[in-house]
Amino acid sequence: MIKANVISDYSIWKRNIKSPSEYLNKRLKILSKTSSFKRKNYEFSVLLTNNKQMKHFNFKFRKKNKTTDVLSFPIKIKENKKTYLGDIAISYEIVKERSKETNFLLEFDKMWIHGYLHLIGYDHKELIDFKKMHRKEKLILNYFHEVN
Repeated sequence: MIKANVISDYSIWKRNIKSPSEYLNKRLKILSKTSSFKRKNYEFSVLLTNNKQMKHFNFKFRKKNKTTDVLSFPIKIKENKKTYLGDIAISYEIVKERSKETNFLLEFDKMWIHGYLHLIGYDHKELIDFKKMHRKEKLILNYFHEVN
């Protein structure tokens, strides 16, 4: 089973997702039943935050003095048949802005899925890696939404 610990330091998130922890863990329960994620005993944390905090993290950890949509901090810790994968931070304002074109839950799902794939080893430094990661993101999104 895949489990997320959800922390929010920005209360406005609850305007769009009543219980972010419950929402995300329901999604992960569905994902855990799919063939590529079956029998994965993973855990990770998600910080639901704002642009100001994301800019701070982006500068502190990546030396980029600007906000960003999602950051991933992979760290594999194995303990008692569980693997802690690391942490993800997501910006409310960016999810909200992008949701004007689609919907909030779809954009939120895109963010945490992207972050999650980074935690399990995907990246997009090279074009071939970008294509692999993008295909995997779309595959996972299709479990929850009809995405073209």
